[in-house]
Amino acid sequence: MTAFTFAQKAIARAAGLPQVDIGTVVEVEPDRALSHDNSAAIMRIFADTGAKRVRYPERLAITLDHAAPPPTTRHAQNHAEIRRFVREQGIRHFFEIGRGICHQVLSEEALVLPGQLILGADSHTPHFGWMGAFGAGVGRSEMAAIWATGRLWLRVPETLSIELRGSLPEGVTAKDLALHILGRFGADGGTYLSVEFAGEGVASLDVAQRMTLANMMAEFGVKNAYLPPDEKVFHWLAVRYARRTGVGPEEALAQVQKDALYPDAAAPVVARHVVVLDELEPLVACPHRPDHVLPLSAVSGREVHQAFIGTCTNGRLEDLAAAAAVLRRTDGSTRHITVPLIVIPASRTVLQEAVAAGYVQTFLEAGAVLGTPGCGPCMGNHFGIPAPGEVVISTANRNYRGRMGTRESEVYLSSPAVVAASAVTGRITHPAELEAG
Repeated sequence: MTAFTFAQKAIARAAGLPQVDIGTVVEVEPDRALSHDNSAAIMRIFADTGAKRVRYPERLAITLDHAAPPPTTRHAQNHAEIRRFVREQGIRHFFEIGRGICHQVLSEEALVLPGQLILGADSHTPHFGWMGAFGAGVGRSEMAAIWATGRLWLRVPETLSIELRGSLPEGVTAKDLALHILGRFGADGGTYLSVEFAGEGVASLDVAQRMTLANMMAEFGVKNAYLPPDEKVFHWLAVRYARRTGVGPEEALAQVQKDALYPDAAAPVVARHVVVLDELEPLVACPHRPDHVLPLSAVSGREVHQAFIGTCTNGRLEDLAAAAAVLRRTDGSTRHITVPLIVIPASRTVLQEAVAAGYVQTFLEAGAVLGTPGCGPCMGNHFGIPAPGEVVISTANRNYRGRMGTRESEVYLSSPAVVAASAVTGRITHPAELEAG
């Protein structure tokens, strides 16, 4: 009996085929097609195809998040054109400025489910591997083709297996796990591979941690990432699916579970690696590569001029909670920042929950600045662009030269707690240092 990888099973399902071979190119119908502010550019390519109507408008999801609110007239014009297109084409899964980052929003809306295939005009679409979905980024021309035909060619990728053992120590996060993988294997170590995580260590990760891990695999060069869905994932999604659709909890759970896919134990892989979670430590990605990874202790004390907490990698409630815990002393008082700290929740839902939990109050008391839920300064579009020569410590996923808008600046990547502690001291700092002081 032939054994298949997750990628083979997911692509075969989307192609309507009984099975597909690794390395072959097949035509698939994605369950969901994602785009954001770049929809304006995709619209122009779509028009050039000669198509007048989107083939499957119910499968599209468009989110205004990358330049939200628009910082320039051009951005505002793009948004206006997208809104008009959405109305004309009857695209109901449209999310306005302030709803949040596309990957977070589609997860919260349960618009993608385990086993499904989502193609997105955004490189971080492997994010949806957190739930056991096949998520891959495509270009604008490819997305225009999906709009016009509902289909796209995909090559079935080889699989790299990473077994997770144990559990993360206190103070070590999924961001550190992702940085460990990048530092160990290099930013091109997963190029066009399906990176499929396995082992009992997966079960030790909560939903937010799984999102961070799958999201950061885009920096590993992967075609898609995959974590096997379990009861944590099914319950998280079922609650949100029921809320969106109005079905009962049992039906929601059944819908969430019905297409879940798992690789066969003997499925072919190009390599198998093991990561012992208990052995990991806090890490930092240094300029100007996400795989230029060093222990936090090796860069501790480096001066910073700005700190940023947010993005599709680390803008969730759990991330804000970790940062707020650093800023709040045990006696209830608040530590004050010494350099600007920008906090941008990944979605309106996260912001609402952070307000209810008191985290926003803590950030404001500390002197932080809150931004509209969205991507914020991650791309260097607006809101938080550093000055030449400045150093930023960020929870984002990329630190390439000029990524935040200024080529002459430096960006370090780390976990939310480390970013918060560094904002207090004005230098890269382990959170435990504040407690000791």
